[in-house]
Amino acid sequence: MIYIYLVVVNVFAFWLMHHDKEAAKARKWRTPEKRLWLFAIIGGAAGIWAGMIQFRHKTKHTSFQIGVPLLVLADVFIVARYLIG
Repeated sequence: MIYIYLVVVNVFAFWLMHHDKEAAKARKWRTPEKRLWLFAIIGGAAGIWAGMIQFRHKTKHTSFQIGVPLLVLADVFIVARYLIG
């Protein structure tokens, strides 16, 4: 069950990064950073990080450069603890 949740959250987080990058290029309504952080915190950090790399988006923001990889590590730790029991 946790795998399905993580896949869905990360795919959506990746899509959010793509959507926000395209909106930035088109000078349209942007996804608030709070929403990006929300999805990173609830388990979508890997999707946000992949989106940062793939779309070169939010890569100059120190908070994203440091915070997102730390959240990925936290997610890995949490999943490992879940699997180990």
